[in-house]
Amino acid sequence: MSARERLADALYGAGWSTVKKLPEPVAARLGRTVADLAWKRRGEGVLRLERNLARVVPGASPERLAALSRAGMRSYLRYWMESFRLPAWSPERIADGVDVEDLHHLTAGLDAGKGVILALPHLANWDLAGAWVTTRLGIPFTTVAERLKPESLYDRFVAYREGLGMEVLPHTGGTAFGALARRLRAGGLVCLVADRDLSASGIEVDFFGEPARMPGGPALLAQQTGAALLPATLWFDDSPVMRGRVHPPVAVPGSGNRREKASVMTQALADAFATGIAEHPEDWHMLQRLWLADLDPPKGP
Repeated sequence: MSARERLADALYGAGWSTVKKLPEPVAARLGRTVADLAWKRRGEGVLRLERNLARVVPGASPERLAALSRAGMRSYLRYWMESFRLPAWSPERIADGVDVEDLHHLTAGLDAGKGVILALPHLANWDLAGAWVTTRLGIPFTTVAERLKPESLYDRFVAYREGLGMEVLPHTGGTAFGALARRLRAGGLVCLVADRDLSASGIEVDFFGEPARMPGGPALLAQQTGAALLPATLWFDDSPVMRGRVHPPVAVPGSGNRREKASVMTQALADAFATGIAEHPEDWHMLQRLWLADLDPPKGP
């Protein structure tokens, strides 16, 4: 384990052990202070966030982008402060902490008995949304987690999410897709954060007018199992309650091969994600490269 990996593991461990003991107003103020300090440093994450937001809000002035990135960092740290504290929240606090519109799309899909795939972008606090699903709705679900380094840090995230009632599978390896398909065929719920491709072999979509890649897994799972594929978006407002919306199901096209159908369906997911992100750009926690123009090396003459 490198020194950097040991430091990351120690910092996250301190967050879960210390921040959850703070009174909620103190944790909120701490999050805003850390966010503002990070924003003022103008590190690579903040600069990348501004470059990403420039696609979401085309024509925005530098002042507007700076204000959005500052709000975005505050939203991002709100996510972390809440996540560090979630294991200490009471079931009542979790149940009262989320308000979701159009929830009937989810309940109808589960009632049909063919399983449901909820696909989300990196908006607001997806961990809180998951805890709300298991606590308020009483619905268990399965998700996947990116393999982090060091392994001890990955283990922390898995233990944290399993403590909130989620079944967590590793993103790498060939067994995750089959396990997810089995859960869906049994009528279960699968939740996937799906706006950033981690495999470099995802499906190309048009996203805010430029090509990007998003994972094809949600669409391929829906085709293979007959499960309903539902986009969902989240956002914060000025209250302690996080808001959300479940969008209408993404239909499987009637023609085309498996990959062609997945392309159409993934584009529909991207369009739904773009709607939610455009409405609440400050809550999109995308501090990494996403668009192909940023990922691919420049081509020679």
